[in-house]
Amino acid sequence: MIWICAVLVACAGFQGQASEADVTAIARLEAEWNTAHVQGDATTLGRIFADDLVVVVPSMRPLTKADSLGMFRVGGMKFDRYESTDIQTRVYGETAIVTGRLKRTRTINGKTMDDDWRFTKVYLRRAGAWQVVSFHASNVGP
Repeated sequence: MIWICAVLVACAGFQGQASEADVTAIARLEAEWNTAHVQGDATTLGRIFADDLVVVVPSMRPLTKADSLGMFRVGGMKFDRYESTDIQTRVYGETAIVTGRLKRTRTINGKTMDDDWRFTKVYLRRAGAWQVVSFHASNVGP
């Protein structure tokens, strides 16, 4: 019983410790993510997206890395705005969780739509580089 308490205390302490360098790196990647969406930059997104990426967003089937990059490569979707606010970043060792609000304007086949979402992104650090393995968004309610 004592060792369980010790493990829980150690884990709780570990979860709260994020280096400033990690938080800065994630903030830089968040800015690159947003800019790359507006610029349609599949190369940058391909670097940020992990090979095992899963994207779950409203009104779409779950997407893989290939699916997500394919939308940029064929030019079917264009973003005029991609802005995130209310960003909170928590780092747990080799995993980082980013939450926030995303407002974006996109055009698909000549039709313009606005999205207002709350999102969660999961980053993993592999071979010294942070990559997104999961992106989930849901509509902000009325």
